[in-house]
Order: sequence, then C-alpha cells, then structure tokens
Amino acid sequence: QPQRQIAAEIIREKALHALDAEIPHGIAVAIDSMKERPGKNNLVDIEATIICERDSHKGIIIGKQGAMLKKIGSNARYELERMDAKVNLKIWVKVRKDWRDSDFMIKNFGYDKKEI
Repeated sequence: QPQRQIAAEIIREKALHALDAEIPHGIAVAIDSMKERPGKNNLVDIEATIICERDSHKGIIIGKQGAMLKKIGSNARYELERMDAKVNLKIWVKVRKDWRDSDFMIKNFGYDKKEI
C-alpha cells in the first residue's frame, strides 16, 4: 500500500483504540500532505484530518483541552516513527455530515464501497 494510505490507517487505528466505544466507527482519516523536509534527513511532515459525521463526535475526538487528540497523535507518531523516519504530525478534526453515504467521499478516502 502507498505510504499515505498506511499513515492514514495507522492514525485511524490509534483513534479507534483511544476512543474505544465512545465513537462509532464512522471516522476516516485523510492525509492532506506528506513530504520529507528538505535539508533534514529522515524527517517527514505529515498533515492529516480526521473526518467524523457529527459535531458532538468532533468534541469527543478532540477531548477536554485537546487531550484525546494529543493522545491519538502521540500514539500514531510513535507507530509511524517505527517505519525508520522521524515524524512531525499535525492532525485536525473536521465534520462531514453523512460522509459514509457519499460514494465520492468514500472513494476520496481510499475505500471501496464493495469492501465496506
């Protein structure tokens, strides 16, 4: 799988583990940007967005004073750095109502409707 897709799945996995039963599995992760920093060996800047379906989910994902998002980011960064590069990870959370009902958005996030 391409590196971007692997990074997205690692972030999604860490989010689902951290959130446990609080959030339905209706979240996706989009990698907005993934590039090596020029002049720095083995340093990759990754910007990702966690997509959820409701405003209330966004609050749960971010957590009190950003604690949950920090936990997700730290766990994902640790896992990503095991792939032989330092990672500067920035994560945002956005709401896209009913994104799972949109064929375009599902395809955009790298999923196949037939596999879901």
